[in-house]
Amino acid sequence: MPGIDAVLVGHAHSEIPERFVTNTITGDRVLLTEPLNWGMRLSVMDFELTKVRGQWDVTSASSSLLNANTVEADPKISQLVAEQHQRVIDYVNTPVGNATDSMPAAESRYRDTAVMDFVNFVQAQAVDRALDGGPNADLPVLSLAAPFSRTAEIPAGPVTIRDLAGLYVFPNTLFGVQMTGAQVKEYLEYSAKYFVQTTPGAPVDPATLTNADGTVDYNYDMMSGVDYDIDISRPVGERIVNLSFNGAPVDPAQRFAVATNNYRQSGGGNFPHISTAPVLVNQQTEIRQLLIDYVVAQGTIDPAAFAENNWRLVRGGAPVLDWAVCPSARVRVPFAVRVSGTRCRSVP
Repeated sequence: MPGIDAVLVGHAHSEIPERFVTNTITGDRVLLTEPLNWGMRLSVMDFELTKVRGQWDVTSASSSLLNANTVEADPKISQLVAEQHQRVIDYVNTPVGNATDSMPAAESRYRDTAVMDFVNFVQAQAVDRALDGGPNADLPVLSLAAPFSRTAEIPAGPVTIRDLAGLYVFPNTLFGVQMTGAQVKEYLEYSAKYFVQTTPGAPVDPATLTNADGTVDYNYDMMSGVDYDIDISRPVGERIVNLSFNGAPVDPAQRFAVATNNYRQSGGGNFPHISTAPVLVNQQTEIRQLLIDYVVAQGTIDPAAFAENNWRLVRGGAPVLDWAVCPSARVRVPFAVRVSGTRCRSVP
């Protein structure tokens, strides 16, 4: 688009101090800059102008990023918003229930964790209730969730709104769509491109195991309601193995209700089928509010009620990681034990 000298970029949650692209029509260089999300950086653009025949032309452009925490808050602005600021602090620090165990999200990218099972459990429960009494009430309900945060944790003991909002940082709302077993398989295959292909026997470093080809964490979905392995030694598109439902291989023609969020349902992440799937539930409630409502209603978050290690990373059938969490024992156990529901059972 001719006539653009600079673009302030957003939404990618990344930092671009300064970058130039060339306008393909005019040959002019266009400046791009992006500050980090949540006001943590400020982009500053500088232009040198020359007046030519009564019109100002840009002769040079540059940009840089400033850290927002290197200056003191403006006391006048702070005073103006002090009441609202304190109201927010009091709200997010409000205890809404208790957790029997600590549930960190640090390993959720590459292990099935209780904290992600919690999100999927609440989503599936909400969709199941919305379908109750209708023509699709008998559909099995699956659920999809992405690991939004690597630092979130539901602590043992009192749980606050801050803890739950930190786990689900986006204002996504709940959807339920209809998908077939074949579509579920293709969806999971697409999601599994998140992992770096790793040959059997090669060392595995969790720090470099994910985000293949630039796939961001929020575009990796894990699914509850079915069991499956992700074979990261295989190429993309051939990684989902042992996909089963209620102990039997998933029938490609079987219909499922799948709980998801409005971002996915609208095509976010370009996952297959989900944006064109028939909509069964469109609940205009934020998912993080559903999490809060669940804790308020139950009073207690107990992983034994929902934790289910239903997926794992493998190479040629051998587990990539050497332990899992057994919800009933609440301890780490060797991965020679497969965890199902709240009971651990041996596998060959």
